[in-house]
Amino acid sequence: MSGGGLLVAGTTSDAGKSVVTAGICRWLVRRGVKVAPFKAQNMSLNSFVTREGAEIGRAQAMQAQAARVEPTALMNPVLLKPGSDRSSQVVLMGKPVGEMSARGYHGGRQEALLGTVTDCLEQLRSTYDAVICEGAGSPAEINLRRTDIVNMGIARAARFPVLVVGDIDRGGVFASFFGTTALLSAEDQSLVAGYLVNKFRGDVSLLEPGLDMLYGLTGRPTYGVLPYAHGLGIDEEDGLRVSLRGAVRESVVAPPHGEDVLRVAVCAVPLMSNFTDVDALAAEPGVVVRFVDRAEELADADLVVVPGTRGTVKALAWLRERGLAEALVRRAAEGRPVLGICGGFQVLGERIEDEVESRAGVVDGLGLLPVRVRFDRAKTLARPVGSALGEVVEGYEIHHGVADVRGGEPFLDGCRVGSVWGTHWHGSLESDAFRRRFLEEVARAAGRRFVPAPDTCFGVLREEQLDRLGDLVEEHADTDALWRLIEGGAPPGLPFVPPGAPSVPGDVGAGASESRGAAPDPAPQSPEGLEMGRPEALGEARKSHGPDVSQPAEATPQVLENAGSAGLGQEAEQHVDEEAL
Repeated sequence: MSGGGLLVAGTTSDAGKSVVTAGICRWLVRRGVKVAPFKAQNMSLNSFVTREGAEIGRAQAMQAQAARVEPTALMNPVLLKPGSDRSSQVVLMGKPVGEMSARGYHGGRQEALLGTVTDCLEQLRSTYDAVICEGAGSPAEINLRRTDIVNMGIARAARFPVLVVGDIDRGGVFASFFGTTALLSAEDQSLVAGYLVNKFRGDVSLLEPGLDMLYGLTGRPTYGVLPYAHGLGIDEEDGLRVSLRGAVRESVVAPPHGEDVLRVAVCAVPLMSNFTDVDALAAEPGVVVRFVDRAEELADADLVVVPGTRGTVKALAWLRERGLAEALVRRAAEGRPVLGICGGFQVLGERIEDEVESRAGVVDGLGLLPVRVRFDRAKTLARPVGSALGEVVEGYEIHHGVADVRGGEPFLDGCRVGSVWGTHWHGSLESDAFRRRFLEEVARAAGRRFVPAPDTCFGVLREEQLDRLGDLVEEHADTDALWRLIEGGAPPGLPFVPPGAPSVPGDVGAGASESRGAAPDPAPQSPEGLEMGRPEALGEARKSHGPDVSQPAEATPQVLENAGSAGLGQEAEQHVDEEAL
């Protein structure tokens, strides 16, 4: 018996889908429900490596942690990693299969991946009581509906109810809820069960008349109003944020444990990836983290971090254009700390040979570390464990560049020269003992009387945040009603909201058994029956579990052959991995 499920869609990008999905997962698992997250297709430069070596969106890894399960490629079968405004690397079942233009992907390739996506979802449903899916962007992107596999396409294929999240802090949430619904076809509208307001500030009673009118217009209730809460932007897909303290600039910096604060400047390079690497620094009392894009902003920094990027050569040119490269060279000569991570590590080396990512050939690096980098078509995806500064360190690697280290002091498979460190390892600063030793070294080199707090545990802080997300859902959403949706699907007879979008033959997710060709009855004109009270109990969770799926579906030749037949290997781009396809 397949488990139930729910699709969390949004009126816009960044409406809060990722954190709401995580919050629902944490609420359910605390109630004894075996739950897993799922996102059919993710576009993000913020990724993670699972234990079996699959690359998935970091948001889904965070949601898996919220659900207290090990992340796998099943939870994010398609990942798109932008390399420019027009093209992305396509990662299928955790492995890269080539570069593709947006036009090529949405021109039929995406639609053909629906089988792979639904197979992954069904494997999760056979194992878990519930699967909470996250949509992407807006389900009302009518220009892309025919090939959609992540919003209404997957909802239609799985017959999952849809909860639409809107960010009221942006304004226009009622228009967004109504417009999103009214732009969907009758078939799609039949699955839109209702709404969830996110980031509300103030007295909820002032909002209730609008919620009543929204119900009168659409026939759909609002399942909750989540208050605005600082520090909940954990592992977002993209955006210039430091997640652990919620975009740091919005947060009150904790007082230092020692006499001085430590200032960290992160170079906001183009195509910045895995900026969450600095979250653990931001978690330390007395460490102030900010993103910078001007050379003068490095002057008072005690540590400069050059982060990962999907465009190493482009980032190097950007650093030079803005005078940041010269400032970094000057810092190194003065013995002031610099840390390069992944692409940032490559930038600090002597030479980059790139015929893969930028195809720029041989490019001189900043020459701060004795390293030469050659880009390989094969991507390194690993979860290394090692030691540095006398402490055990864990991390993960996601890179095409192969580093030839020709000197310096060994440092996490990279090297160190004086106060310049470089490594391909993401996530290393989450190792608490190592992070404290590293900050002690930085403070010493910077001449700061900064002392790391002895009890900061990044893992505990992350768990506390996930519990806060679960609390928000449990305290401010109609959890009984949410569980009925998850277990039983969308209520029958949901009203049609005109004008709707025309039913297009061949819409992704449309099953042969569907017969909703005509618009349902008009929406009711009164809000009678709308219930906003919070329930007291979750109800009986499913107890029947299917076979355990501990390993993701691999990118087998058959899966890759399917991808090839979808046209991934036929795009007129010279840098597609034909052998993988």
